[in-house]
Formats: sequence, C-alpha cells, structure tokens
Amino acid sequence: MSRAARKKQQAKPDPAAEACADGLRLVWANPALASLEAKTCREPECQASPRQGLARVDSNGVIHLHPTALAEPADWAWAIAHALIHLGFGHIPAAAGPRTPLDPFELAARCAVADRFLLTFKVGRPPENLPTAYPDGDEERIAALWRRDGMPAVYQRDERDQLLVSWGAWSGRLPDWQLRFAHALTRTLSTAMDLAGGRRDSMFGGPTSRQPWERALSWFVSSYPLLGGIASGIELVADAEFARAHGIAVAAVDALAGEIYINPLCRYDDEEWRFVLGHEMLHAALRHQDRSGTRDPLLFNIACDYVVNGWLREMRVGTMPEGLLYDPELAGLSAEEVYDRIAGDLRRARRLATLRGKGAGDILSGPLGAPGDYVDLDEFYRRGLARGLDLHERQERGFLPGGLIEEIRALSHPPLPWDAQLARWFDEFVPRPEPLRSYARPSRRQASTPAIPRAGRYFPPEEVARCTFGVVLDTSGSMDRVLLGKALGAIASYAEARDVPAARVVFCDAAPHDAGYLPVTEIAGRVQVRGRGGTVLQPGIDLLHRADDFPPGAPVLVITDGWCDVLRVRREHAYLVPQNARLPFTARGPVFRVR
Repeated sequence: MSRAARKKQQAKPDPAAEACADGLRLVWANPALASLEAKTCREPECQASPRQGLARVDSNGVIHLHPTALAEPADWAWAIAHALIHLGFGHIPAAAGPRTPLDPFELAARCAVADRFLLTFKVGRPPENLPTAYPDGDEERIAALWRRDGMPAVYQRDERDQLLVSWGAWSGRLPDWQLRFAHALTRTLSTAMDLAGGRRDSMFGGPTSRQPWERALSWFVSSYPLLGGIASGIELVADAEFARAHGIAVAAVDALAGEIYINPLCRYDDEEWRFVLGHEMLHAALRHQDRSGTRDPLLFNIACDYVVNGWLREMRVGTMPEGLLYDPELAGLSAEEVYDRIAGDLRRARRLATLRGKGAGDILSGPLGAPGDYVDLDEFYRRGLARGLDLHERQERGFLPGGLIEEIRALSHPPLPWDAQLARWFDEFVPRPEPLRSYARPSRRQASTPAIPRAGRYFPPEEVARCTFGVVLDTSGSMDRVLLGKALGAIASYAEARDVPAARVVFCDAAPHDAGYLPVTEIAGRVQVRGRGGTVLQPGIDLLHRADDFPPGAPVLVITDGWCDVLRVRREHAYLVPQNARLPFTARGPVFRVR
C-alpha cells in the first residue's frame, strides 16, 4: 500500500468514535453530571472495558467505554449518564485496600434505581427493553424483593457495569462522589430558579450570570433557612481595589452597615465561598463586634473564628478553605473561653490570620465606605437567626452545634428597653414611702361601723423626706429637646407611680443652677435650654453632695448627651444618654440609652 493510500485510510472518519464523542457532549452539557469530573477510557487494550454494554464505571471515577460499539449519541448519553449516577448515588464509593465483590441482586437493584432516576432526569434515550414500572424503595428493599420473587430478565446479566477497585488512580485524598453530586444538584436547582426568575439568561452563564460568591449567597437564601434571612438582607461588596486599599485578603464583615466585603481576586469555588459567607454572616448575626468588651479586639476576633469555623464544619456548610483557623480541641467552647486560652500566648496568637489577613480582624467596627441609612440591625440579625433556626428545625435540614443553638436562643430574648431598665433602677434605689398605722388618726372606714375603732394611715415627714432622688440635667445648647422630653417624661411617670413627692433638680450648662425640690409632675415644664456653650456637670453633682437637705442615701440621675466633662459621683447614680452617644469616661453606674 502506498503512503498516500495509507494516509487516506487513516483520515477516514470513525462513525463509532464520533457517535461516542457526541454522546459525551450531551452528558457534559448537564451541569450536575459534569460536576463529578469523571474520566473516560476508550482504549482497545483496557481490561475493564465492557464486553456486553456500552459503558462501565469503576470506583476511581473512570468510565470505561466500549472501544468498537456502534450506537447513536443518545444511546451513548444514556449509558454514560447511567454510569455517572452510580457514582453520584454512592453505589461504588472510592476506598483504599482490597474490595469485596457485591451481591448480584444488589448490583441489579442499583442499576434499577439509576434507571428510575434517569427516566425523570432526561439525559439521552432509554433502552427499549426497560420496565414501564419500578418497585418503590431504595436499593436494599428492591434487592430483597428480587431475592424473594426473582430478578427481571432485563437485569439478568453476566457482566455488571459497576466495578470496585482499590484506590490508586491518582494521588490525593479520596473523593466523595455522592457529596459532589448532591452539591451539584443543589446548584442546578438554584440556577433553574434563577433562570425562571429572570436573574440569568441561560443555565451556563451569559450576560446576567453571577459570580461564585453571588451563587453562594443565593444558596443560603434558597437552601439554608438558618442563615437565609440574614443572607437576604446582606449586601456583598466585591471590589478588588477596595479590598486592596483596606487590606482584605479574602473577606470581612461590617454588621452595622449590613455589608460583607470580599476580594474578587480569590479563586474559590462555590463550596468554599459558602463557607466564607457563612463565616462572616455568623460573625454579624451573633454580634461578635459588640461582645469583645475590654478584650483585645484582634484576639477576640481570632477566638470567634475558631468557634465559627468549628460550627460550620459540624454543620457541613461548604468546604473550609486552607489556612483558616480550626482546632478540634476547642470544640464545644464559647468564644470567651477560647479567648482565655489563647490570650496566654500573645506572640503566637498575633501571628494567626483571619479571613481579612494576618494581624487584622475580619470583624469591622464601622463601615469602610460612605455611611448610609441603616435599619435597626439588632432586631434584623436577631429576628433573622431566630426565624432561620425555627425553619431549620421544622424542616429537619441538618445538624446544628449545641453551642450555636444556645447563642441563638440567647439572642432571641431581646434586651429590655431603656424605659423598662429605668423603672427597675427606680424600684431598686428609690424607696417608696411606707405609711404607718395610728389610732391618733382614725380610719375613714369607721364611719360605716362607728362602734369598731380602726387605725388610720399616715406618712411621717421623715419618711417622705427620705424618698427622693436627684436629677442633674444637661441644659446646654447641644442637648436634644426630644431626648429631654422622653427622659423627663419617663422620670415623672415612674416617680409619681412610686409616690415620690419631689425630686432635687440641678440644671447645668456652663455653671450649675439649683432649682431645689420640684414636684415630679412639674419637672418637664421647668426645664430651660440656656445654650451657654460647653457643659460642666461636676459642679452640679458636687452641689448635691454638699447639700444638707439632700439625703445621703438618695441616688442621682444624670441626663446628658455625652458632651460633658469627666464625672466623679460618690453615691449611687445612673446616666440617661442618646442611643449612639458616648461618655468621655468609663461609667461606674448603669447607662440607659434613650431611643
């Protein structure tokens, strides 16, 4: 044969290979099946190639195709999809060491389950000899039924399409085919919902297709109710320049702004982004930025990372990226307990890295961008977690760590409003005058029965004088009239309810002005905002300390907007300040924040 004839023969198309390649393209067009990332082998010398069917799959994720069979692309697609379903359903899991052959009835039952699924999944063309109806139940139930009643003829084969081999196809850890397929089905369902809702223009991308972090956030909304409410109100800020300017290696969260800042240059898959976003949402929802107190913020951030990462691994939310903080020995501990452990080795702790990077915490205390109009975030995060936990438990969506449930339950009980806290403070420190009984003052009830003497009630003068309190009012120009109205209204109502006859009031701006004892119902009407500039409250407090007619055990209530001097109060006291105000000193008494 001449060289030209030999080249012409080699260039002749192979219909069997072309049909097989077209069938493979039909299968890989399905995102759920393509996610298994199985390998294919069509070598004539392959010992595992099927002799009866078109495809055979082993536990290492290799699909062995018949090297010479001639079939339509739709038939190839069905056979290859059937083999992939075996992997995705966990029929032949990867494992090291010797493998035990499976029972023929179990192998046949698994083929029946795969065919039953593919009849609804619509990949390729099913064989004509498949049964029109399948028994209900899983593989074990079908295998037991066929052992008793006999196996259908279509599944009586000498060669099975499932092959168990010892792991060794390539290096690395054992793949979990079943978990991959479950995640792929979830992503496919979410993509289909986005396609139906107009958020995408195709199943495979396009102008409106989303980034992996956007798909991960959408997964929480559609498939994970515990954090779905939080995810629906969180805004993702994905800006590479912004992340570089603020030193964000992967992600950071600002609970006050309701924003998660991510670095779009990080090459994470959907599963890893789910873990990252779940990590940041738990930081925000559990209000970790407010719980550090006097602790070192970075070390407390690291302690919270250990706890949150442990919870996410237990809940199997996504895949934890490499380099994140995780220690199984810290399981079951709270963030405060972890902080106490790592605070003993500050050098080592400060070398640890959060999602923001080394030496920086991913829990931000303030917005990095321009401020905006924010809602009541305490209520948003608290309600989102509480409703999410209720849905999670009602739908039985998976395991939740006990420590996380305890923290969510604690957040479900909101703190008392400022006026209720003020009422408790009055109950504790402002005594109610106790009446005395005396026959020197007869009771008015004896008019109906004059023959029966009854003692009347009266309040001794010394008892009335003891039941009072002092009010130091900041009346400078910076004081908000709305704050004064709310605070004085609450003071008047609680004092009147406790039968307090009068309160000692001192007005302060640049200098104190003693108003003496005022009936509690007249306090609000006697306030005048003088507007003399800066506020100096300490002279007003000293005036009450030195006053002879002010009981030594009476408490003092200071009402200010925080723009004042450093105060030293040597008796029981409390502060009423606006919601976002900060005192220029560490308060020794309770601080009630008026909303």
